[in-house]
Amino acid sequence: MLTTTLGPTAYVVLAHPDTEGAKLRNSVLGHATATACGLACLAVFGLWSHPSVAVTQHDTWTQIGAQALSVGVTLLVLTLLGAYHPPAAATALLITSGIAKPGPQLYGMLAGLALLIAGAALLAKVPGARTRARDDGQASAGRGDREGREG
Repeated sequence: MLTTTLGPTAYVVLAHPDTEGAKLRNSVLGHATATACGLACLAVFGLWSHPSVAVTQHDTWTQIGAQALSVGVTLLVLTLLGAYHPPAAATALLITSGIAKPGPQLYGMLAGLALLIAGAALLAKVPGARTRARDDGQASAGRGDREGREG
């Protein structure tokens, strides 16, 4: 399932593979922590069977509290673990807003994240893949700079 947490994760792990947030450990711990915090906040705030914000078209104060706490605790735990992965906050929000609550939506999101993270880890093993991507990006940026000065 394509969700809004896949886009930022893909960007971090594929476009910036040498950054702290793109490390395999951080990606896995980030989304696992966010999933646990999101599910815990659904339970604590009594939102397990509450309709999602996509259905109701608005957040309740209870949902806002669950969302804020799940993101805050996720960030706290990741900071304590030294596992920085900012896209994990989107995972916590998707769960506590009810968009990816337990069931096919959550399992689809987790499967998509697992495939993305595993694919990025495999790509990192391809000799020269990161260097070629980085060199292509720098070459494109250089052409843009020259074209801007010449035009």
